[in-house]
Amino acid sequence: MVIAIIKETAEHERRVALSPDAASQLIKKGFEVWIEQNAGASSNFPDAHYEEAGAKILDSKNELLSTADILLTVQTPSHEDLRSLKKNAVLVCFIWALQNPNLVSLLQDLQISALGMDAIPRISRAQNMDALSSMSSIAGYKASLIAANKLDKYFPMMMTAAGTIPPSKALILGAGVAGLQAIATCRKLGAVVEAFDVRPAVKEQVESLGAKFIEVELSEEETETKGGYAKELTEDDKLKQRELIHQHTKKSDVIITTALIPGKPAPVLITKEMVTDMKPGSVIVDIAAENGGNCELTEMGATKNVNGVKIVGPINLPSQLASDASTLYAKNMLALLNLLIKEGELDFDFEDEIILNTTITHQGEIISPMLKSN
Repeated sequence: MVIAIIKETAEHERRVALSPDAASQLIKKGFEVWIEQNAGASSNFPDAHYEEAGAKILDSKNELLSTADILLTVQTPSHEDLRSLKKNAVLVCFIWALQNPNLVSLLQDLQISALGMDAIPRISRAQNMDALSSMSSIAGYKASLIAANKLDKYFPMMMTAAGTIPPSKALILGAGVAGLQAIATCRKLGAVVEAFDVRPAVKEQVESLGAKFIEVELSEEETETKGGYAKELTEDDKLKQRELIHQHTKKSDVIITTALIPGKPAPVLITKEMVTDMKPGSVIVDIAAENGGNCELTEMGATKNVNGVKIVGPINLPSQLASDASTLYAKNMLALLNLLIKEGELDFDFEDEIILNTTITHQGEIISPMLKSN
């Protein structure tokens, strides 16, 4: 069985789907691992490291794609590359099926068995496969460093002969994996941190990291999906939320926003009126920029200055730590492949909820319950 890796071609993408160490583990299990030339170069994994692991390096992408039994990527390959795969080949990558119905139709037409790394259910048994959590943790960390770099103040309290500088105040909106990592990193840098999330269940986690949890009374008690994500709020609850956030944005030096709703644009948490009321020199880092942004004024891929407030809309934060991001992603991949492959053969066991929920298409059919229910 040939497991293939191609060089990522998406803009701003520096990760690779398989590290040399992960390749070595697959080869020891009897698989052939084929790597497109320089696929890992941007992640600081040169071809020589893959060759030392026993992988085969190819300079012909067409040969690699037409031979592959399983293709592992980070981003979804181009339509042209997908058409080069043989019938019944397996594709494992981030697919974002709800946002890409045309892609799903193409995968059906080509009879590609596609597994979405973004569709792995958030259950305890799947934690070592959860690429979204792995990448979100990196995003929260990197966003904090960007905020510290853009802010023209100290993060920690500084006591000097000239006087004492108070610590910066950081507000984290959304306390999922990215938000919790942002809280931890801002705290380590010395900021005073408070955090908001519509899910009361995360209060204990926020406080365990040394941050203050901001609470708002909502009319809807159930604010979390089965997958652990925040639900979209009613219009009344959105108004309550914005009023509370507005009070806290006025006194914040740094705001990091992380709120996402699967399959929908990111919710607007910071309005232009809130930005107008913020202190000059404050910084907003909007992790949700690629999904429309949590700040009304965010521009994806740009840093804007609005009345002295810097609004940063970063693209693909995990890719900015490409080496570690690729290492973690490869480990997530290995864990999923260990479940999918039994005794050297592919085993699409749809009685297993991980395989069922992760498989988007198989043999020309849509499998994902998430897609079937939409």
